[in-house]
Amino acid sequence: MNPAAEAAIVEDVQGDNRWMCMHHTFVSESKEKEPDVLFIGDSLIRNLAITQEWERMFEPLHCLNFGIGGDQTQNVLWRIQNGELEGISPKVIVVLVGTNNYNHTAEQVAEGILKIVQLLNEKQSKAQVVVVGIPPRGQYPNPLRDKIARINANLQENLDHLPNAMFLNTDPALFINPQDGSISHHDMHDYLHLTDKGYQKLCEPLLEEVQNLLKTFVKVDGGN
Repeated sequence: MNPAAEAAIVEDVQGDNRWMCMHHTFVSESKEKEPDVLFIGDSLIRNLAITQEWERMFEPLHCLNFGIGGDQTQNVLWRIQNGELEGISPKVIVVLVGTNNYNHTAEQVAEGILKIVQLLNEKQSKAQVVVVGIPPRGQYPNPLRDKIARINANLQENLDHLPNAMFLNTDPALFINPQDGSISHHDMHDYLHLTDKGYQKLCEPLLEEVQNLLKTFVKVDGGN
């Protein structure tokens, strides 16, 4: 059994039930709103919603954001299985998850993400699923970067075999200094979570792909 591909809730170790409350909020939103684009994943998705990039790039496209900080692949699977997509019919679903699966191998994480895509195909057969490559992390080269590279390579190879799904590569060169392999705090303030500048690098190619899929073009003002 692959724990990264078996739906599971997040243990409420802090005792405030925030994760389940957010899930219930998303279920309610799915009954009240009609998004053309759904974003689902971990904090890299959640934090996007409070950036200038979200406001100027994605809000005009009628998007919903179902990201939860700390989520792993198995947690996103559980949320999808338990009502978060029941009341909506998005044309495009953007998935970014996997950086928090510390205890799983690259192969297990990739399998968990592929399982998410398969479930999305079952739940939303008319939607196009865009899996965003996991960005590199850590100020300097480290084993997690190597693991992320293996996850992304696996996804790039295997997503083509699934219907209505595509892999959008996150080029590590967008964030990594070729001279010393470092990531700047101007792109990732804690060398994991993206700044506005970092999100601009990540989201410009994503916006282009989403627009192409929607066949809708929004005028985006230049970033700072």
